Amino acid sequence: MHSDLITARTDVSKIWSRPSSAGRAQGATNMRRSILSPSLRPSVRRRACDMPTGGPFVLNDDTNTSESPLDALQRQLHDMLKNGTLGMTPGEGNASAPPENEPPEDYREALERIRRFDRKPREIRDYLDRFVIKQDEAKRALAVAICDHYNHVRRCTHDPIVQERDYVKQNIVLLGPTGVGKTYLMRCLARLIGVPFVKADATKFSETGYVGYDVEDLVRDLVKNANGNTDLAEYGIIFIDEIDKIAGSSHEGGSQRDVSGRGVQINLLKLMEETEVNPLSQTDMLGQMQAMFEMQRGGGGQRRRTINTRHILFIVSGAFDRIPELVRRRISKARIGFGSDASVKNDAEDSLLLKKATTADFIRFGFEPEFIGRLPVRIACESLTAADLEAILLQAEGSILHQYRDDFRGYGIDLRITPEAIKEIALRAKDEKTGARGLMTVMEKILRNFKFELPSTTIETFEVTTDVMADPDGTLVDILARNASGRRHRLEKELDAFRNGFHEETGFTLTIENDAAQWLIEECLRKDKTMRSFCEQRFRNCLHGFKLIARNSGHTRFTLTRDFVKEPEKELSSWIQTSFATAADNRPSSPDETTAKPPNKSQKKADKKADKN
Repeated sequence: MHSDLITARTDVSKIWSRPSSAGRAQGATNMRRSILSPSLRPSVRRRACDMPTGGPFVLNDDTNTSESPLDALQRQLHDMLKNGTLGMTPGEGNASAPPENEPPEDYREALERIRRFDRKPREIRDYLDRFVIKQDEAKRALAVAICDHYNHVRRCTHDPIVQERDYVKQNIVLLGPTGVGKTYLMRCLARLIGVPFVKADATKFSETGYVGYDVEDLVRDLVKNANGNTDLAEYGIIFIDEIDKIAGSSHEGGSQRDVSGRGVQINLLKLMEETEVNPLSQTDMLGQMQAMFEMQRGGGGQRRRTINTRHILFIVSGAFDRIPELVRRRISKARIGFGSDASVKNDAEDSLLLKKATTADFIRFGFEPEFIGRLPVRIACESLTAADLEAILLQAEGSILHQYRDDFRGYGIDLRITPEAIKEIALRAKDEKTGARGLMTVMEKILRNFKFELPSTTIETFEVTTDVMADPDGTLVDILARNASGRRHRLEKELDAFRNGFHEETGFTLTIENDAAQWLIEECLRKDKTMRSFCEQRFRNCLHGFKLIARNSGHTRFTLTRDFVKEPEKELSSWIQTSFATAADNRPSSPDETTAKPPNKSQKKADKKADKN
């Protein structure tokens, strides 16, 4: 118990010494002193901390209402460490906690979905065909692996004895150039599967976990996705992208990409085989605090402290851009002499060479033999041709073309693309050499300026042809020139919208004279501004003046003249002065008066003469 208290004291000091600000650093020093030297705070009122099971601190109210949360937390931790009461005190915090041996409702529903699983590999393949073009071999392997995994999980839920049997997992590695659909395949599967699923990037992990993430965080994320149920998380699926980025030093003289890559591989291979993972991370502040309070938990059923990874399926993917060259060298050496033929030259396509990769090639690439050995299923994704990219635009349910059409539809514009333009987009995307990602690169270059300019016009239909693609900037200039009158009409609508919005927000009604409206439109065209932004900037100080006039004269309707919109501050100042003069003369202002204009010179002379009399 004494050693536990010392550990708790050390962890608390680490927690509060994390922030870099001077104030919190000083607070951390005070906390350490208060915990290790109780005599420094003899006048503090001792009081236990009410805390729900596994929940955060609840700072209790004290007679000293000016006490800061940091001081209150220091006091509570000091009391618990002094009295040896690291467990929770009986009270309202635990009264409503559900029994731990009763599974939550969502867990029972998830378990029931697994027990009812009856999908066949062909059904999963057909589902993937709706979103991903090509990659038939990858779809087959993933469909088989997912179905086998589900069926195994279902047997484990029906018969606990099956769970203890040896089970060789079909861990998968997907190889292929960027943009061929490796990550998208898993994203589509994530929408279909029913067990907890986690996707992560291998580049964020480090060997120790102090800089970057620890690989065991993957399993903890499974627990989170399973709503905290460790039993359900043990049957989840973990997908790790960019796995080739943690390869160590190449045995072929390549450079080392990650100084801790070998350590990350060793940690991952433990997860892929079988190991026990603590759901509470040692570097997690809340996890440390929760573990400190759970040490002395008594009573009902105990919560599981570790998660076994025996039945967690691992799928990894990467571009492996150096693998084709390694395979090419190996094949060339093997075929030197009488057994060689010209077929080696036909295998220069990277996707074909990836299919010939062996375990020795992966080891030369920089992977540990134990690590790559735990990935028995290896699938090489094929590179995409221009015809494949065209099919992605026209057939895939998640096509980028649908996204662009929705973007233009949001502005009330119907986007149309001719078949010839589709072919041209696919050819240009192929030249980008980034797979399906090149489609967005090409379409963004063509449509970016149109998406910026056309929403401010009255155009309702826009068609992309090969001529538009050949000269998008020139086409846009022609469209805007032909739509000049339409743009003026659009600005008039925007001006009406500004007036209506101003009335809804402030209660004041603006009437803009025709010559004033024309001046505003010309200024917007000259400065290339929208009417809304121009008016908001120009009349930003008018609201306060309108309120003063309304208070003095009761006017809530104002007519804006050309002089006012050209110099709003000068004209508004004159209006305000007139309203104060009216209020000083005690002249009743009729609420029915609907306009407020600047007084003319004859009216000013009449007012002065009346004052003299």
